Amino acid sequence: MFSLSELVLLDQHENRSKLLKPWWEVFMDYAVVLMLMTSILASTVQLSRDKVVCIPLDPLTSANSSYIPSDSLALRLPGRTAADVGRGLHLTASGQHAHLVYQQYVYVSQVCYNEILPWSSRFFPYISLLLSLMLVGSGSFWLRFPHTSALIEHFLAILTKCCESPWTSQALTHAAQQENLRDKEVPQERQGAARPLPSSSSPLPSGPSLNLRVESNPCRTILKCPPPLKQRISLDKSDGEEARALFERVRRFRSHCESSDVIYKVYLAQTIFKLLMVTLIVSYTVPLLNSFSFTHVCDADVQSLVGYATFQCIHVLSSFLRKLLLTYLTLLGLYGLLNIYTLGWVLCNSLCEYPFHLLKETRFLRDMPVLRNDLAFLLHMLDQYDPLLVQRLFVFLCPVSESPLLETCLGEDSLHALTTSDLCDRSCLHLVALPQLPPALFTLSHLQVLKLELIADARFTVQMSNMTSLRELHLCQCTATVEPGALQVLQERLEVLNITFTHSSEIPSWVVSLHSLRELHLSGRFGRNWPLGSLQNLRRLRALVIHGMFQRVPAVLHEVAGSLVRLEIGNEGTRLLGVSGLKRMVELSELQLRGCQLSRLPSALQALTKLRALDMDTNRLKTLEELFSLAHLDCLCCLRLPNNYIGTLPVCIGGLQGLEVLDLCNNQVQDIPLELFSLCKLQKLLLAGNLLQTLPAEVKSLQRLTEFDISKNRLQSLPPELFSNCLKLCLLNVSHNSLQSLPNEISSLRQLCKLDLRDNNLHELPAELGRCSGLRGGGVLVEYNLFLSLPPRVRDFLSHSCCSGSIESDLEDFPHFSPSQWRFSTATESQI
Repeated sequence: MFSLSELVLLDQHENRSKLLKPWWEVFMDYAVVLMLMTSILASTVQLSRDKVVCIPLDPLTSANSSYIPSDSLALRLPGRTAADVGRGLHLTASGQHAHLVYQQYVYVSQVCYNEILPWSSRFFPYISLLLSLMLVGSGSFWLRFPHTSALIEHFLAILTKCCESPWTSQALTHAAQQENLRDKEVPQERQGAARPLPSSSSPLPSGPSLNLRVESNPCRTILKCPPPLKQRISLDKSDGEEARALFERVRRFRSHCESSDVIYKVYLAQTIFKLLMVTLIVSYTVPLLNSFSFTHVCDADVQSLVGYATFQCIHVLSSFLRKLLLTYLTLLGLYGLLNIYTLGWVLCNSLCEYPFHLLKETRFLRDMPVLRNDLAFLLHMLDQYDPLLVQRLFVFLCPVSESPLLETCLGEDSLHALTTSDLCDRSCLHLVALPQLPPALFTLSHLQVLKLELIADARFTVQMSNMTSLRELHLCQCTATVEPGALQVLQERLEVLNITFTHSSEIPSWVVSLHSLRELHLSGRFGRNWPLGSLQNLRRLRALVIHGMFQRVPAVLHEVAGSLVRLEIGNEGTRLLGVSGLKRMVELSELQLRGCQLSRLPSALQALTKLRALDMDTNRLKTLEELFSLAHLDCLCCLRLPNNYIGTLPVCIGGLQGLEVLDLCNNQVQDIPLELFSLCKLQKLLLAGNLLQTLPAEVKSLQRLTEFDISKNRLQSLPPELFSNCLKLCLLNVSHNSLQSLPNEISSLRQLCKLDLRDNNLHELPAELGRCSGLRGGGVLVEYNLFLSLPPRVRDFLSHSCCSGSIESDLEDFPHFSPSQWRFSTATESQI
């Protein structure tokens, strides 16, 4: 069963689908309906009234009896009594006496109906009905085919939104006004040229009604009228947001539709199929016209039953069926001619391209690229129904028509509302998926950080000089064009530039001319060669971040080796060669080599005497024997080597006495050398994701330790010295181990504020947790059943927070910190 609402939706679909039916499709639908009605009429009449009437031709005997008893004759004539027959005996009979009863006539008629009538007279109405149903089904097949119906539904939905949008009518009205103003300029210029100019002795009259500008030239003097004032389109905020969303929806539908031509192919195949069907029907139907005959001679083998072998028969509906067949063929011929016209229209016109020839004459709606494939075909079909609908859709296809919308929706007040503050309390604006930059953007004098993402035409004009506070610019997959005046502003003010691209050709060439640039971030697919050329003009460059797939360290980096303080290379798993050239960058204080497939620490690190932080995340390091050569780096305080294959830590690690952060997460470390605990300045030790089974008691020497992550190991116990000596611990993560119990000395950690105990073999928690005042308010992350093992007083203390509700009554009230705050994969992520 189906509901009434489904029928309503079906009716709405049919009403919208008619927009894509040109006049020939409408005529073909009517022709098919008439053919269907003709077939139904013929089938109905044939079922109810079709029969043949037969009489015998040869007598039973050559001599007839001169007297026939009235009783016997009454038996042979149904419906007659003996008295009636007696009264009619005096009439002279004419014709041949068949001597057959009514049942014999019926029997002979049925036999002759099946033997003498051709199959066309008996079955053609039913065959024509089936063929008509096939033509009905194939008439709109392209609208219901699974691979095309979704696209057509989406197209019709977008078209409906475009017609209903207030922006459509306002944009078309504005375009018409601009066109009228342009048409009026030509006659005014002609009249001004034909009107005699006043002499030099008589001055031009001045007044509010006259506003002419005279241009003198040695050869001629020209009068020019001022340009007409540009009217501003007004639109509500909600309507503007809806129009912007519709622009983006049309843009995505266009990119999806122009990638295939399945609708065009299905429509062409449907037209060819219908034409072949018509040809087939006509080829076997025309010869059947001569088979419809009124009289037939029947030679039936029924002489033993009725006494006759040959009968003269008439087909009652022969003339009627012949006329219906002629009507059916006429409609079919009209249907075939329309299909021939359709096929010619499809093949003779380039329906996979829609160039907008007529609409390009409108100055407001110009610069429209040629549409292709399925979108072009749908527009051609829509153009045959109503060209005005194409103009309404064109408003949202033309990139120029979006400019006034941006001026309306993204005005100065709207951009102020979109401005946020980042972590450094700087004003930041992020614009995504716009066709171009809104003009009001260049009026934001307070803006410090500008992020542009997926901007089709990011054009920086001279008005950028008004953005006096701009210092940081992000370009994510944007085509940025800078005018000379704007380039000068960028050269003087821009300090940070971040570019994300898909191909190196998208990097603007003006980047290397920004002599005030201090940080440059490049992320994307670099080619084999460095795309920017020389970096000599970047004399103030301090930080360079490159994420790509390099085979060698770019040689141009040596040009800024004397000024670089921070260098970050992310190679995405590609082996990086030429790392030895880094030794020229003696001013480096931070070096990151991530995903470079390095198997050893670079020897060039020995020359970087000012190096403070080294990050070699996601490489192939298996040994750290080269650490002894870094002992003279007194400034080295941060060493990050996560996601490698380090199995053992060398003894020489104790020589790095300046280390404050050591990150060895996700390696294969099995033992910790005692020399590591001689690093008395160590504040963050991250050993998660290794193969440690024991933790030496010498960990007590790390008395400055504030963050300790030893999760995802194989520890079964923790030394009490960790809790009695490392009193500055704030973050402790021992989850995903095999701990059996916690020492009671944990009560000494008064500054502990985050403790993760999940996924261990603990049976109960020590009540001394109640003495850790920093854990109050949800600082403990543990299973709920273990939490219930604590005394009620301790539970109340640990679960007490500003949130109302008891932990026993609501499980979701504990813990109060989300799991994302408990990730300790790196020291940066562990800072809460």
